[in-house]
Amino acid sequence: MKAFAIKGVFYFIGLIIISLGISLTINAELGAGAWDAMNVGLTETFGLTVGNWVIIIGAVLIITNALITFERPDLFAIITIIVVGKMIDFWLITVFESMVIDGLIYQILTLITGIFTIAVGVALYLQPKFSLNPIDNFMVALQKRFGFSLTVSKTLTEAFAFILALLFGGPIGLGTIIILICIGPFIQFLDPKAEKVMNRLLSS
Repeated sequence: MKAFAIKGVFYFIGLIIISLGISLTINAELGAGAWDAMNVGLTETFGLTVGNWVIIIGAVLIITNALITFERPDLFAIITIIVVGKMIDFWLITVFESMVIDGLIYQILTLITGIFTIAVGVALYLQPKFSLNPIDNFMVALQKRFGFSLTVSKTLTEAFAFILALLFGGPIGLGTIIILICIGPFIQFLDPKAEKVMNRLLSS
């Protein structure tokens, strides 16, 4: 029971931190990650909040992933999209709504802080090995169904979101490229540290 509680804390805190990082990258206004830019574009085109689009697109992906792999939908992943979606709205609407980041230096600092924050959240939420978010599962589903490598699958999913972001006028820019380059190394750096902390708590 204690182990499950510790893993649950890592999972939910990780998701909350991811939502904070995403909100920071959006607020930097230098270009968001492809999926986040797509959600912002959908908001600007059709209305609803960014968080609501996170939930809607996530639900569509849960069904899509199940159809691709001929498996049952990962219903536990609904938790990830609801937590992240609602928390993104909390950060963007409640916390950052009146915040104006003035000056390129501050925008870059906000962007890098956001990327690092996302990486911290991902490193934490991956440790319990609970359900992945639907975007990550989309990548895994393509790998399972078509035999692609994870690199190819990741590239295809990001390209898909990138094209939709462009179509809906999402914030694609230099920041999008920086996120693509930096997020992987940041996660790789933080993942073993998060694993060490969780294992220490589990064994104490």
